[in-house]
Amino acid sequence: MFIRYHMTPSPITVTPGTTVAEAIDILQQKNIRHLIVVDEQDGLQGILSDRDLRSARPSSVASSSERQHVEEQVNSTPVSVVMTRDCLTLNPNATLDDALLLFQTRKIGALPVVNDDDKVVGVFTTADLMNAYRALFGLGEKGSVLVSIEDTGDPQAMSKLVRAMEEAQVVFTRLVRSDGGTKSKPMIFLRINTYNVRSVYKALEAAGFTIHVPEEFRE
Repeated sequence: MFIRYHMTPSPITVTPGTTVAEAIDILQQKNIRHLIVVDEQDGLQGILSDRDLRSARPSSVASSSERQHVEEQVNSTPVSVVMTRDCLTLNPNATLDDALLLFQTRKIGALPVVNDDDKVVGVFTTADLMNAYRALFGLGEKGSVLVSIEDTGDPQAMSKLVRAMEEAQVVFTRLVRSDGGTKSKPMIFLRINTYNVRSVYKALEAAGFTIHVPEEFRE
């Protein structure tokens, strides 16, 4: 759950004096979308995105001669002019939930990870977040299947589920209870690791649970 286990450590960085042209080359060569800007002691100075660089480029409606002149000026401009200075950061001990809330509310794609001395130790992107949650919830594991079970509100439901799976000798790795929010019924999600899914369904039904099957969508 902690950022330190899912961030990209020792990220590619540039200094404030790096030119826009040099930054563009790095982004293209490394196939990345963000660059952390640091000083000589790895202190955070800002963050630079491919969007920042695109915004600095001349308009496509400008004449070719004008566009070339502006492009030459932009290419030689230091990134300190176009980077975001007051950027949000994460501490290595922050959680995935902390990052998710920042990504969701601020509409950003990457966060520098800094230690207590404000030194850059990593970068955490939305792609890192997706990979982290994928691992956390077992997506892609061998024989992994997610079973949706209707939640009747029984306070003992979770312990009954565990007992039913243990008695049926079914390997399961995750058990999550959700109130469904505004778009779904209350549900319990069970991540099992078996290729004999039908036997799991039978064990659950025998224990009094109902497997959730979505209703057909109708306009």
